[in-house]
Amino acid sequence: MAIFTSIATAIAGALFGGSALATSLIGGALAFGAKFAVGKLTQQKQGKQKHTAVQGEIQFGGDVPVGTLYGVGKTKGQRAFYAKWDKGNKRNAEVFILANGWCDGLEPYVYMYGEKYNLVAQSAIGNEVARYGVQGFIDGDGNSAISIRFYDGRPGQGVDQRLVDVTANLGNKWKATSKLSGMCYVVVERYYHLEFFRDAGKGKPDIDFVLRGLREYDPRKDSTVAGGSGPQRLNDPSTHVHTKNPAVHRLNYQLGLRALVSGRTLIGEGKSLGQIDLATYFAAMNVCDTLRANGKKTYECSLFVSGNDDHTEVLKQFDDAMAGYGLNRRGLSGVIPGAPQIPVKDLTAADIPIDRAKDVQFRPSAFERFNHLSGQFTSIESMWNPESLKPVYVNADIAADGRNRQTSIDFLQVTDPDIAQYLLNIRYRQNRMGGKATVPVSRRFGLAVQEGEWITWRGKSWLISEWRADERLRITLVLSETSAEIYDDDGIEPGPIVIPPTPPINPSLLSTVQNFNVAAGMINGAQGYDTPALVFTWTPPDDPTITAVRFVYRIEGTTEIFEDQCTSPEDGSFRTTKNVVSGKVYNARATITTVPDRLRSFTPWMTTAQPTGLQTLLTGLQQLQDDALNRFKELQQEMDAFFRPRLVELLDAFSLEGAVGQIERQQIVATIGDALAQITEERRVRVSENEAMAQLLTYLQASLGTTNARLITEETVRATTDSALASSITTLDAEVDGNLARLIAEETARADGDGALASSISGVSADFNGRFAQGLVKFEAVAAPTGVDARFSVLLRAGTSQSFKVSGFYVELYTEGGVQKSRMAVQADQFLVTSGNSRHYPLVFENGELKLAVANIGTVNAGLLQSLNGKMKIDLNNGTIEIFS
Repeated sequence: MAIFTSIATAIAGALFGGSALATSLIGGALAFGAKFAVGKLTQQKQGKQKHTAVQGEIQFGGDVPVGTLYGVGKTKGQRAFYAKWDKGNKRNAEVFILANGWCDGLEPYVYMYGEKYNLVAQSAIGNEVARYGVQGFIDGDGNSAISIRFYDGRPGQGVDQRLVDVTANLGNKWKATSKLSGMCYVVVERYYHLEFFRDAGKGKPDIDFVLRGLREYDPRKDSTVAGGSGPQRLNDPSTHVHTKNPAVHRLNYQLGLRALVSGRTLIGEGKSLGQIDLATYFAAMNVCDTLRANGKKTYECSLFVSGNDDHTEVLKQFDDAMAGYGLNRRGLSGVIPGAPQIPVKDLTAADIPIDRAKDVQFRPSAFERFNHLSGQFTSIESMWNPESLKPVYVNADIAADGRNRQTSIDFLQVTDPDIAQYLLNIRYRQNRMGGKATVPVSRRFGLAVQEGEWITWRGKSWLISEWRADERLRITLVLSETSAEIYDDDGIEPGPIVIPPTPPINPSLLSTVQNFNVAAGMINGAQGYDTPALVFTWTPPDDPTITAVRFVYRIEGTTEIFEDQCTSPEDGSFRTTKNVVSGKVYNARATITTVPDRLRSFTPWMTTAQPTGLQTLLTGLQQLQDDALNRFKELQQEMDAFFRPRLVELLDAFSLEGAVGQIERQQIVATIGDALAQITEERRVRVSENEAMAQLLTYLQASLGTTNARLITEETVRATTDSALASSITTLDAEVDGNLARLIAEETARADGDGALASSISGVSADFNGRFAQGLVKFEAVAAPTGVDARFSVLLRAGTSQSFKVSGFYVELYTEGGVQKSRMAVQADQFLVTSGNSRHYPLVFENGELKLAVANIGTVNAGLLQSLNGKMKIDLNNGTIEIFS
């Protein structure tokens, strides 16, 4: 008789007088009790409890359930004590309990005022494990306005003596016996420093701590456990270490966190190692720690839990974090991680009894599958707030299902975007590969496999999700289709890149406007004259208590102050001509007016990028522009009425024998005082028996006194009996008081009976009080019987009126003896090669000498070698060595 029937008979005999029916029912219940506790692939909707790596509210009171953190998370903690002292209560302190159990430590940063602040490690003053100041809240003498003392919750930790001493004479005292052993907590002491709080417009900080949570037991590192190796021991928390491994979290939750004195289980299930299937946990822990192609561990998670949480929900969070499932194998609790396995056996027709029914569903109903999966994770970059993952969907799956079926699975216990994205893809693939089968098997096959293992059947891989046996020990397997491709990370995109949010600005704390700036401009004044003005801009404040923006401005280099104001701060800009003169650079700053009144400050001084405009010059130039346009229109009309018909006549009457030359010249000039604007255009054509030429010259000039700007362009084409020439020359000049800047561009193409030449020259020059600098880039191609075939040159020239210096290089192709050759020449006093370090020059050629920092030469052909200091000489020609003392 099967073992289950024997046990059932004993129980039925004791309770029901040996009833056969009772024996059958109890035996069946025992047999079906040994099965794989696998959840649905789609995540069940949870209740109000959201399991995540963040504890986002300060907890108050004595009825707060015990809780702890597995991994790393952000928490405000439970406020357990508050005290204030010193004159005007300038000093105060709070105690925040962060977690139960022995925790690892604080991450080196906190969040306050919606911003991230780094912690600065300081020397301990008492029994604390670590003490920190906050960057930005430490004065020049090293005194911290905010001091944080950290206690990690180890058994027998000492009391915070500083808090005992400062509260000894207060009504609310911190007792010398208040050690909070077994509780991880911080003491936050603040000093109301005027520089950091009042002057900065900041109130009492609300601090978010980032905690490295519970130190956990890892049986792989315990040499007293079969398969383990290391110093860790289950009952010695000093040997435990911190981790983010989901399988280690799950094991420690099943073992439970116990009270130090009573040993009562505070958090978790409180199981013993004898109730744990350690073999599955060992495999799961190793899978989680395996590095993927991106160098990250396969699975990591963090989770806040409390003593009131449902065990099933907590365990499911750990299961989801490793894309796995919990199992109950022969009464032992275990876990199967999300990873491919090697099938242990192949199920054949010979292993399936033909007299027992089987149920096979290779493709589940469309209502059981989804084809569009979205979700969220907890983003550290987003200040530990939820952020969306990239949705997973396949158009072919949507077409096969006939409609879009969307659902979501959140991984708020995961803080790495790449791991969370990997989990989302795995859950999608697990759902799409949803074949199921209930198959009777022989005892030989059934007793050789167990829940959680993979087998092959009909050419596919299957996961044994349940192992059933009735009172006659007839074994049935419940199979779920699976594949190694589910866990292949090829083609899975990295997780989303989250940009950290900009620190928020609390309008009630604004002491002035944000992003203030000033610019010089012009507005149209009376009688068409342009008037210089200043334009102030700022970011419109979202604060109705700010009623005006006040501006203070001055001419740069002076002390006289002018003022104006804008009574509509939400406009973001204001223009004023009040006390603004032309041709000046201005400094300006701003502040605000508020109702009710509060602390205000000025913005930094800002300077206009350019001087205000010249009123008379701009008005005159505007008139000049109008006159020039009107005159141009008149000339255009005259050309249409007179010149164009005459031009047609000339062209019709033109002949080679009688054509000698024709010049057409047009000029527009406008002057006001010593201000001159001039446009000159000249067209020239000439034809003779042995030459034809066409030339266009354009000259533009604008001058005011000794200030000149000129543009000259000349285009020429010429053909003779034995040569052809086409050239274009452009010159740009800018001159003030004889100081000249010039740009020249010249392009030439020429061909004659001896060869062809094409060249392009670009040059720049500057002349200031007799000192000048020139640069020239020239490229030319020459096709001729002998000489240079093609040349590229770059030249620089600079100097004074007495002398000049030229430097540059040439790259040429030339023909010598009927053979084409190439060469490169450098014209310079010093030629060097640098490695980028201004103090290191590997190669220098100067004054006829070649200097090398390091030489690696295969063969040296030389006549004489001698040292730099002249103490040693080697004559290679005569084979002598001389040494001089």
